[in-house]
Amino acid sequence: MPNAKFKNYLHLHILVFIAGFTAIIGELVSIEAVPLVWYRMIIAGVIMFLYLKYIKAKMKISILTFAKFSIAGVIIALHWITFFEAINQSNVSITLAMFSTGAFFASFIEPIFFKRGIIWYEMLFGIIVIVGVWLISQTEMHYINGIILGVSSALFSTLFAVINGRFIEVHSAAVFSFYEFLSGVLFISFYLWFKGGFDAAFFALTQRDWIYILILASICTAYAFIASVHVMKYISPFTVILTYNLEPVYGIILAVILFPETEKMSSQFYFGALLILSTVIINGLIKNMKSAKRELS
Repeated sequence: MPNAKFKNYLHLHILVFIAGFTAIIGELVSIEAVPLVWYRMIIAGVIMFLYLKYIKAKMKISILTFAKFSIAGVIIALHWITFFEAINQSNVSITLAMFSTGAFFASFIEPIFFKRGIIWYEMLFGIIVIVGVWLISQTEMHYINGIILGVSSALFSTLFAVINGRFIEVHSAAVFSFYEFLSGVLFISFYLWFKGGFDAAFFALTQRDWIYILILASICTAYAFIASVHVMKYISPFTVILTYNLEPVYGIILAVILFPETEKMSSQFYFGALLILSTVIINGLIKNMKSAKRELS
């Protein structure tokens, strides 16, 4: 039993490492953010469809339900587009530091969706996060576009997570994820069609880009999702969420190792990033302890 528990915790950390590696792929790939997300979602959608067929899941849904899933699909598409564009406009470290501000947005968005009161310590952590962002922006103003896009990505990510939190109460996670990928592809396709983006250059990818995109769509998206659902059967959701807060930490460490020239930041950046990341982790720890007390009572 202890060995099985250790394997599941190790698996969870591997998944978080994979999540952090997503930003590294964003730096390595040469195509722009919009086509990158289109390829990611269409390939991941096909893999998810094959998985659903393999487990013989019921996929039939109503038009109203599809419309709800489509809203989430558009939001996750916007999250990924702004995320990868933030990397293009700045670097991995800036993007992941800004991505950590999602905890600040969650303190306002979750009470609206789940009809609960605003928690005082979440507000305090939110203020600390704002201070962290301010410190980073003061010394990294040349990355202001990346900072704005990174914060926008965090907002879309939080919205997506909260909406999915409501979906999972009544729907299969694998099923609604497939429809989210599908609707995201349709949304981006309409955008590209109006912009005339489906030209020969769109499909003329290098072998290197194909490798990175396949890794992104299969391992970092489809596999990571399926595996995280599996892990949640053995590890509490609070522990999973808390551990995923380490994603920016893993990502920034990887970026500094792999791209030492472009990822060299000021000491004030690291102080601001530390403030943001610390509040995210402490917030998760407090929630985890409260959850444990509720289970014991």
